[in-house]
Parts: sequence; C-alpha cells; structure tokens
Amino acid sequence: MTTALIADDEPLLRGALAQMLGQVWPELEIAAQARNGNEAIKLFDAIQPDICFLDVHMPGVSGIDVAHHVGRRAHVVFVTAYDKYAVQAFAQGVLDYLVKPVESARLAETVARLQERLRMAQPVSNTETLLRELANQLERRSAPTPLRWIRAQVGQTLRLISVDDIDYLRSEAKYTLIAWHGEAGQSGEALISSPLKELVPQLDASQFVQVHRSAVVNLRAISHVTRGDHETGTVHLKNRKEQLPVSRSYLHLFRQM
Repeated sequence: MTTALIADDEPLLRGALAQMLGQVWPELEIAAQARNGNEAIKLFDAIQPDICFLDVHMPGVSGIDVAHHVGRRAHVVFVTAYDKYAVQAFAQGVLDYLVKPVESARLAETVARLQERLRMAQPVSNTETLLRELANQLERRSAPTPLRWIRAQVGQTLRLISVDDIDYLRSEAKYTLIAWHGEAGQSGEALISSPLKELVPQLDASQFVQVHRSAVVNLRAISHVTRGDHETGTVHLKNRKEQLPVSRSYLHLFRQM
C-alpha cells in the first residue's frame, strides 16, 4: 500500500487535504499528519512514507527544509498559498505543487502523476539544486519593506502606532491584538482586523520574533525567558505583567538559556 505524510501548520487544511485525497485516491494510506516541519521530519524518519505533502510556509522548519531532509527517499508535493511561488522548478515537472485552497481537479492531476511514477517505479529525482533555487526565489519574493506604522481604532480615536512602540502582537480569533507602550510610560492595547499571519512577513525580522503560532514579540520588550516543561518556555516582558508562551517550534530562538 502506498503511504503518505501530510505536513501543514493549519489543522483544518491538513484535514481537508486528507479528506480530498481519500476521495481521489482511496487506496492511499495517510500514515501521519504533522503540525510543523520538525514534527514532519521525525514522522518521516519513523514511518518512511512514499509521498510527502508539505506546506511551503511552516514556522521554524519550512516545507523546503523538510524536502531537503527527505531528499530522494520519497516523492514530494509542495502545498502553497501563493501561486506566484510556482516557479521554474515546478514548471519543469520535477517538483509538483498544489495551491491553497486545493481544487479537486488539480489534485486529481497530481495524483495521476504520482501514480504513474510509482507504477513505473521511477526513482525520485535529485532536486537539491532546484530546492536551493526555490528557497532563494521565495526569500527574494517574500521580503517586503518592514512595516513602520499600524493604524488602530482605540475607542473613538484612530491611533497611529509606531511599530517600534509595539511590545507584542497576539492572535485573537480573526483579529490581532496590538500591545504597545508610548511616552511617559503609557501603554495600551488595540484590536485590528488584519490577521497575525499577514502581519508577520511585514515586520522587521531582526526586531520581532514569533514565539508561538499566536504570538509575536518585540525583542526590545523582553526582560527574560524561562524554560518550561516539554521543550516550551515563557517570555517575560520589561514593562508588562503579561507573559507569552514559547512553543516547542520556537524555543530554538532562545537556546542560549
């Protein structure tokens, strides 16, 4: 039986892809589902699946990093929310890809190609050069000018918050909570409609780090970080009582502790 691994940090999208694969390819066994790149690598080494469906953009270890680890041991299909990232490596047919939201017709085409490769016992292509090129292109295309100001409604006031004044950002359902401080020790909070995942690429990576899938912190606002159980941690802030969780995927940012 052909086996597959699905890796995506969005549980609903993981489940949706697994369900669609069950309809298009009933004989395929979804042997495991990974929540992030680190987990994908561990699961791949444990079960050695024939196919890996990898989300390109996962926190910490990306789908491209996982594909480097997989090498020629399995067929790889990238899943991406950005059609513009379907670059030359994909066009050449060496690497396959699906665009979110995944369409049944496109998935059926991908499945047909995978089935043919498996039926013909075609060896997995050496994709190291293409993966490096893909990583370079993604880095160039996904490096916007860092955000400097955020507009937020605070009561009846439209406030222009300097990004330098932000202590942390936290996902709140479909919104993002902005916790900021101003002159003379003033501080405040505001909800904006932009989701956190859209804001993260616009922040200066040398100043802001994601410590949890729902939290991003300004490095300048950190007092200290304590290590917790199960490879987790807690961020303590200089001028706030709140504490932010550090999940396992991001604890490597504070390995010097």
